[in-house]
Amino acid sequence: MRPVAAQILITKRIYPEAVQFLRSAFEVDYVDHDDGLTPEQLRARVRGKAAIVCQLTDRFDAAMIDSLEGVRILANVAVGYDNIDVAAATRRGILVTNTPDVLTETTADFAFALLMAAARRIVEAHAFVHSGEWRRWTIDLLVGYDIFNKTLGVFGLGRIGQAVARRGLGFGMKILYHDLRRAPEEVEAALNARWVSKEELLAESDFVSLHVPLTAGTRHFIGAAELARMKPTAILVNTARGPVVDEAALAEALERKTIAAAGLDVFEAEPKVHPKLLDLNNVVLAPHIASASVETRRRMSMMAAENAAAALSGRRPPNLLNPELWIQP
Repeated sequence: MRPVAAQILITKRIYPEAVQFLRSAFEVDYVDHDDGLTPEQLRARVRGKAAIVCQLTDRFDAAMIDSLEGVRILANVAVGYDNIDVAAATRRGILVTNTPDVLTETTADFAFALLMAAARRIVEAHAFVHSGEWRRWTIDLLVGYDIFNKTLGVFGLGRIGQAVARRGLGFGMKILYHDLRRAPEEVEAALNARWVSKEELLAESDFVSLHVPLTAGTRHFIGAAELARMKPTAILVNTARGPVVDEAALAEALERKTIAAAGLDVFEAEPKVHPKLLDLNNVVLAPHIASASVETRRRMSMMAAENAAAALSGRRPPNLLNPELWIQP
């Protein structure tokens, strides 16, 4: 198929299948590296483009969006979209899409991997063996905490929160959850999950897993006061967004053993990490890779490409975040 006039900017490297898909029908300006574009470079590069396939590191605040001329869609290669001011895009008539569902199970796998690694001190054990210090077995060598039959508290019982809860059921865990809205009765029944207040979840849970979006109301959702409510044997897992947790407060709580451990995939000022966290051995740190399986990242790239192609072809994008802009002919 011969490329049409509409042009697409891809701001960073994505899986090649998605690039090939777009090039089969559109003119594509592809930034084929991982460095990304500065705001100035982005403004220059976007001229004449009808669509932008972007990533979480691309910041589209109101000022940036107001500078976009002729752009019809921002197709984000992520389920989260706090890098885009959706309200500003809507005012400008720009469609915004994300890539939901495809990364649900992969992210839940990783959240549970962090939970298990923190509870059973896997990273410490790995380093201990590699260091050559392991010379004998002792009764309390790197003892951790059991997972089976414990209480798992889930903040945010959306797709990923439910998937994590299902994994907890496999370990015989008691499931508590807190969300602004209660889940449907059939969901609660399937997960044997009980809605509780934020305070009760913190106080009763052995493991607390965060799956809330980043909003003004969830910034520092977990801070010093919340950490103080948790059990001293509790473990916190965050695969949501970094600013949901007050990183300085968490580092202090881990250092003082206010809680036992944590597993973090996201941070407040990525790729920067609070320096105190780097010095602690009771926290497992990962570089924002919860959805990083080959299958999932390939599908995320394709889904964003399909969203962009749909909009430019006059079809409703499958994952539209501001549907009020879509007016049926």
